[in-house]
Amino acid sequence: MTSGRANGPPLTVEGSAERATFLELFFDLVYVFALTRVSARAFEDLAMEPGHVRGWSAVTGGGKTLLLLFALWTVWQGTAWTTSRYDPHHTWLQTIVITALVCSMVMGIATLRAFSETGLAFATAYVVAQLSRPAILLVALGRGHPYRPLKLRMLITFSVTAVFWLTGAFKPTDLRVVLWTTALGLEYLAQRCGWPVPGLGRSTVSRWDIAGEHLSERYQQFFLIALGEAILVTGLAYTGDGFTMARTAGFAIALLSSILLWRIYVQRAGQILGEAVMKAAHPATIGRSAADTHLVMVIGLVATAIGYELVLAHPLGHNEVPWIAMTLGGPAFFLAGRARFEYEVFGRVSPSRWVAILVLVALAPFLLRVASLISAAAAAVVLLGVALADARRAWGRPPEAAAPPF
Repeated sequence: MTSGRANGPPLTVEGSAERATFLELFFDLVYVFALTRVSARAFEDLAMEPGHVRGWSAVTGGGKTLLLLFALWTVWQGTAWTTSRYDPHHTWLQTIVITALVCSMVMGIATLRAFSETGLAFATAYVVAQLSRPAILLVALGRGHPYRPLKLRMLITFSVTAVFWLTGAFKPTDLRVVLWTTALGLEYLAQRCGWPVPGLGRSTVSRWDIAGEHLSERYQQFFLIALGEAILVTGLAYTGDGFTMARTAGFAIALLSSILLWRIYVQRAGQILGEAVMKAAHPATIGRSAADTHLVMVIGLVATAIGYELVLAHPLGHNEVPWIAMTLGGPAFFLAGRARFEYEVFGRVSPSRWVAILVLVALAPFLLRVASLISAAAAAVVLLGVALADARRAWGRPPEAAAPPF
């Protein structure tokens, strides 16, 4: 951290970087690993021989995996917002990022057995990441800084939820899920309501200062992390168990789908999120909305990656309901998030998004008893249709300018 600015409080967004720092990109690499662990955990719950998947076990297993993904996303998002509001080159900010990096790595390692023997490691790492951020900023900002009361309220909130996280780590699985879900729910509500604390008030998110270009770039990078994780998982699954014609076809479909997901994301809206944030009347409002939107898209990508693994494991086996939920539900979830993303940037939604989602839902019953390879191919065809519709809309027209509704 020798290049950091060691003297004085962190600068507010007027002095922050527009591009992500090398340390932030290093931090993102941890999440490639963490997301592979999330996929591996979900795959363990679903990768049974056809006809032996227990529906309720798949649902509960999926819910627990989603809980861990939410926790990992919360740490990443909190760190990204911090580096978008203050000078990411400052030594204190670099300390925050390095702390989050180490904690995220521990969480990633603990993900696979977080509801058994590694629960305490996961919870402790999460608590340290969340508490250290406002605690360090309380020291770094100095007396009289307008954001200092907010950091105090955040520290108090995370101290309360830490009790749920650490207590849950010592409890049986069902109670652990309840306590950890409660903690995440309280943190989300506190964030949405301006971190209210009795006697200390609350803040209004629309008044928060953020560096729009920096924050939008961070969201784009996290999307690419999730997409890269899908490609990594697919490549590892393909090379791990023989190169049959069916598995090769499954790999080709997965690769094509990944390219289409990238294309659909970047088609104009994904390129000008920073412009939309800067044009918005309340940049922090669109920033928070984009955070929720990107979480939905990332969940869709992770589910799609799990679907790729299942197809490569059983390319010619009959589908099971949980498998269909991954191969068709993953792209549908992504498209739902992408539709909201388009609204955030342009104030409208292309009909192709909703048509594609309805087609994917309608196909599910018909694909339930066919080879999983066919369902993956059907999802790819639907994504291709959306990409072609986007290309047709943009053909021969000047690039559309951002028109955020916020």
